[in-house]
Amino acid sequence: MNGDPRAAPLKLILLSLSLCLAISTLGCGTKQSAKPAGAAGQAMPVQMVVAEPQNVNDTTEYVATLKSRHSTTISPQVDGQITHINLRSGDRVAAGTLLMVIDPLKQQATVGSQEASRASKEANLRYASQQLERVKKLYAAGVVSKQDLDQAQTAYDAANADLRALDAQVREQQVQLQYFHVKALTAGIIGDVPVHVGDRVTPTTVLTTIDQPGDLEAYVDVPVEKSPQLSMGNLVEIIDAQNNVVAESRITFISPQVNDQTQTILVKARISQSKVPLRTAQFARARVVWGTRKQVVIPVLAVSRINGQFFAFIAEGNPNQMVAKQRRLQLGELIGNNYVVLQGINPGEKIITSGLQFLADGATIMAAPQQHG
Repeated sequence: MNGDPRAAPLKLILLSLSLCLAISTLGCGTKQSAKPAGAAGQAMPVQMVVAEPQNVNDTTEYVATLKSRHSTTISPQVDGQITHINLRSGDRVAAGTLLMVIDPLKQQATVGSQEASRASKEANLRYASQQLERVKKLYAAGVVSKQDLDQAQTAYDAANADLRALDAQVREQQVQLQYFHVKALTAGIIGDVPVHVGDRVTPTTVLTTIDQPGDLEAYVDVPVEKSPQLSMGNLVEIIDAQNNVVAESRITFISPQVNDQTQTILVKARISQSKVPLRTAQFARARVVWGTRKQVVIPVLAVSRINGQFFAFIAEGNPNQMVAKQRRLQLGELIGNNYVVLQGINPGEKIITSGLQFLADGATIMAAPQQHG
């Protein structure tokens, strides 16, 4: 018996619908089985550390100037033109070494003129002495009066006084002549030499400096607002560009006066040893330690910066069911590999230190096994 010719197309349509329904069912089952990381039932393993208060130094950083504790500034004691320079910057010199010569011709002429005058004064003194001896003999013989004797004695005394005064002037000018030869007062290393042959100098001109190798002193200007915290013995740390401490010292001097131009107080700290070479007149970063306080710190790797603000993830809940909570932080200075936490984390809370790029606020987490070795 033949069937209805419309039955075949209907069967094909029903078969196609059945296949689509089966495929859709399989596809939906596949989607329902995929779950995001950290969702309920699939906790993400993370490393954690417990936030514990640590001793943190209360510090302030300033710019310090390093100066030698044994530095000598060389200036002339006379006016004149430089004719010879016998040194260069960086030379090591001994005490008494001739450094420069200032043209002494004018002073030599002055000394020569006074020495010539001395010969005349000596002749006057010899004549006055001879006259005094003659008058004494004549007075003894009754030839001259007592007044004549007194006059001869006065003339002799005046000639003698003139000669002594001129001798003093000659010695003074001879001493002045020595100042035209500038010598090193101490041994050390020559600093900058800003003058040249032919320059005219005065007693206010700085010719050079001589620094003795050894101790330096850090000069730090501290704002007057910090004066109540200043005390002898405060720790001072000299740090490099990487915040590494290269030298340590203590405050050894506190100025009793305030600089009226900068409203700062000068403090000094002696530096006897350093891990790196330090030089006179060098600028350095100086960190003054005011005291120590307890403060929570957080590893640098646990901190994220978003739109200029700092965040970290904290593990909340019990060990069997924990979630990650994002916190906004207020951070202080960087100490080693840790930030000082000023606000945002309390002691005892668990800080997440790994997998931050895969975490979201409220994600389910679990403590990852500790790595050894």
